[in-house]
Amino acid sequence: MAMDPELKMMIKNDLDRFVRRREFYKKVGKAWKRGYLLYGPPGTGKSSLIAAMANYLHFNIYDLELSSIDGDSELKEILLSTKNRSILTIEDIDSSIDVENRESEEEKQQSSKTKLTLSGLLNFIDGLWSSCGDERIIVFTTNHKDRLDPALLRPGRMDVHIHLSYCTASGFKVLASNYLGIGDENPHRLCGEIEGLIESAEVTPAEVAEQLMKSEDAVVVLEGLVDFLKCKKAERQRKKEEESNQIKDREAAMQKTDGADHVDDDGEGIVGFENSESDVMACLT
Repeated sequence: MAMDPELKMMIKNDLDRFVRRREFYKKVGKAWKRGYLLYGPPGTGKSSLIAAMANYLHFNIYDLELSSIDGDSELKEILLSTKNRSILTIEDIDSSIDVENRESEEEKQQSSKTKLTLSGLLNFIDGLWSSCGDERIIVFTTNHKDRLDPALLRPGRMDVHIHLSYCTASGFKVLASNYLGIGDENPHRLCGEIEGLIESAEVTPAEVAEQLMKSEDAVVVLEGLVDFLKCKKAERQRKKEEESNQIKDREAAMQKTDGADHVDDDGEGIVGFENSESDVMACLT
């Protein structure tokens, strides 16, 4: 996986500590389970990390499709049918069930996507249901962590939050070694340029891997990757400029509206202040 070495080591150490603490969980009276939340943009390796965790621990994977589950009782039956030494996965949790932040104003406007309830899901994670079985890992993935209800995210439910973001220079080195056999001992002249471009371009590991698979010729592949990164960087810069211009246009329109509140005898606009600090600041920006 194209992952930062320190993050990779942290995950491995956490998994190792979990599997060797059977007696500790028994002593403190807690279910022998661990919850992971993987979040970040699409294509950043969330599903690949789950597979890597299962391979590392030699655990089974249960991929739960909440959209196909009729209700809380069926979810309970599924949990009770799973085996120990397993990873229970719910991918894209924010789009699988209505678990948005209950403090959000939009929450009431959104209908549930299934008959599952947030209460049922919480019982699945750390209620009585979750005590039926040992040595289990529960993994949620999402592209939008901010949309999840805080009740899902607290320790004891999702114990470890892992942010998987865009490809980094160290991530590129891993991919270049895996796909092209290029490393620190035999670097290519284009690697330095790529490492300088890759973080500012904001591309996912999946996008980089796709570029590296286009040819068996390292020169052709890396030259193509440089062009790809330059295009992505230019596209990102263009979007930022468009967003900045839209903000400026909105601010100008608001100021124009405020200035039209009062008109003098000569027809010139006179800005009217309502003794509001926010109005004053809006007109000064």
